[in-house]
Amino acid sequence: CTQIGKTSMDKNFYNEASASKLGWDPSWFGEKYFDDKLTRAVKVFQRALGLIADGLCGPATFRRLWTNRQENIDVHVPDKCQYSNYIVFNGNFTHIDWEKVVLWSEPNGLKSKRGTYYDYTGRPKRKIRYFVNHWDVCLSSKSCQRILDMRGISVHFLIDNDGTIYQTMDMQHAGWHAGSERTNRPSIGVEISNAYYPKYQDWYIKNGFGERPIIEKAYINGNELGPFMGFYPKQLEALKALWKAVHESTGIPYETPLNQFGKTSNYYEQQVAYGKFKGFVSHYHVSKRKIDCAGLDIKALLDEVKED
Repeated sequence: CTQIGKTSMDKNFYNEASASKLGWDPSWFGEKYFDDKLTRAVKVFQRALGLIADGLCGPATFRRLWTNRQENIDVHVPDKCQYSNYIVFNGNFTHIDWEKVVLWSEPNGLKSKRGTYYDYTGRPKRKIRYFVNHWDVCLSSKSCQRILDMRGISVHFLIDNDGTIYQTMDMQHAGWHAGSERTNRPSIGVEISNAYYPKYQDWYIKNGFGERPIIEKAYINGNELGPFMGFYPKQLEALKALWKAVHESTGIPYETPLNQFGKTSNYYEQQVAYGKFKGFVSHYHVSKRKIDCAGLDIKALLDEVKED
């Protein structure tokens, strides 16, 4: 093997190892394989950005590549769609079997503000342990995003009244949605639109969304809640589709905290709050001060997802 050939082979091995660690693949540069064509494509990308054109996609090059993709992530959505849409984790796309999904850079998309989440741009793929469900106590996902921006916090997904799913940032980032660094760093979350208080029922009817179910005699941490509005069936179907896609993308297992009868727990769970649980939870499982999402039977919904 000549010295030139050996150098080229070393670069191919380097790029393959880099891709395995950081989570990219040759298609990000318009190629199929870890070969000399990929090395040349990396060099072209590096020259265009004023980087040293060595053909090696190291951390610095990958960071620039990742940032460029994130700015217009919808441009990179695969041409052949098995389903209607995708969600994004570390710049990679996972099918979601739902017809209304809007990414942060698409028209009418909702985007988390910089500085409101732990930024893991260009870092190795984040290890995500659990998914936290919230209700937003807002009239719509757009008003929820405005309030999140004002408060300097963030969440990965929003589900609107009509079932539209908004992804506000790549799941690679850790949103500030679950209360503390200990719970935010290993998790992702969704805010499901629901103004909660029955006095807003007339607004939903007036604006064409229809009447929301009323939940009564719900208990959280042993305390009975007053009557409140539940989720629309369309929102629950969107939620199940999102859970399925998240499971396939991140490996979060179809598990939730259970009580002694094998039902969804209605109590704060220390193992969740301390990051020792893997699965799908409600916000009250994470914090004793929270009541969302009371009435959401995660166990029953996960059973439906697994049956599908």
